[in-house]
Amino acid sequence: MHVLRSERVSALLLLIAAVVGLVLANLPFGVDLIAAKNAHLPASLGLDLSVGHWISDGLLAIFFFIVAVELKRELAIGDLNSVSKASLPAMAALGGVVVPALVFLAFTAGTPTADGWPIPTATDIAFALGVLAVFGRWIPTRVRVFLLALAVLDDLVAILIIAFFFTTDADLASLALAVIAVAAFGVLSRLLAPRAAYRLARLPVWPIAAGLIVLGALAWYFVYQSGVHATIAGVALGLVMARRPGGRAVHALEPWSNAVVLPLFAFSAALVAIPQASPTELDPAFWGIVIALPFGKIIGITLAGVLGGLLLRRGTGTSLTWVDLATIGTLGGIGFTVSLLMNELAFAGLPGITDQGTLAVLLGSGIAMVLSAIVVTLRSRHYRRLGAAAGVGGALSR
Repeated sequence: MHVLRSERVSALLLLIAAVVGLVLANLPFGVDLIAAKNAHLPASLGLDLSVGHWISDGLLAIFFFIVAVELKRELAIGDLNSVSKASLPAMAALGGVVVPALVFLAFTAGTPTADGWPIPTATDIAFALGVLAVFGRWIPTRVRVFLLALAVLDDLVAILIIAFFFTTDADLASLALAVIAVAAFGVLSRLLAPRAAYRLARLPVWPIAAGLIVLGALAWYFVYQSGVHATIAGVALGLVMARRPGGRAVHALEPWSNAVVLPLFAFSAALVAIPQASPTELDPAFWGIVIALPFGKIIGITLAGVLGGLLLRRGTGTSLTWVDLATIGTLGGIGFTVSLLMNELAFAGLPGITDQGTLAVLLGSGIAMVLSAIVVTLRSRHYRRLGAAAGVGGALSR
């Protein structure tokens, strides 16, 4: 199970799943696979979801739960636990959201697909850290820490976008019941975090765990019935869960998320038939995503990071150069998981555009992956030479 927690393995599984999904969708039996994905399972308790929606609305809530627990940890004791630490990553993350959105709107302004502006604003933590781990052996820890902080804040923005821009006609009664279930989940989780360790040893843990699972399922159900995207339930549960039990839950769920949930979602989302159309016939949204993801992210994160460094010269706790920020910007352009989800939400009523958006996310993220692999490799070699020179200098001084 330890291997499945690896950032490299997680990124590799995601990539393989997406490639396999795209290839199979374009084979002769691809039509049957796409039909199976869109087939609705027998409805019960008001849940009438297709196989694809059970994956994106149901299983993906586990991924967002993990993201929320990690976000809470970073805000409490991690790299975002003070204004001085969070200010520069926050400014860079903001630039990495605003500029790609503006680039997308430059292509789609005045068209029905302009509402897809959130699609290129997301960063895939698993992929970005995976590429950094594979190609950035000599990259300083401060770069990884900054990337992690930026990606976590980026996910927070994505969560807010999903909650506010993709919610229509919310059912307040169901939402109130969801709030009650989430609050009860938070209270019950505190029983697994007693002040004295011996009390935990005396507690029967399994009834509490069973209660948490039931409350989590109820929270998800009521959030879905409320009209808010169901993955928000995972976010809410992660934010209210006590920190220590939350950490243990993430430790237990992370291998399943990396090996099953995310690859299954990537496979499902990538089940798209490549349109038989010339480049000029593709929707402007396609080009907006392809350009905004890799290049909008680089420009936005680099410029906002440099500007933030000038404005917040003191107390930011970082010594990143503009080249380091540009390196982080190339990694930030790997949207993938959250961008694919945004694409499904933004173009839900436009099936043809949804397929083009999926291909655009895969292509834009692919460009960002290749570009970031090259840049991270070159930057890693630079730091390796600096380390070697410092070692020689130290030896001569002795």
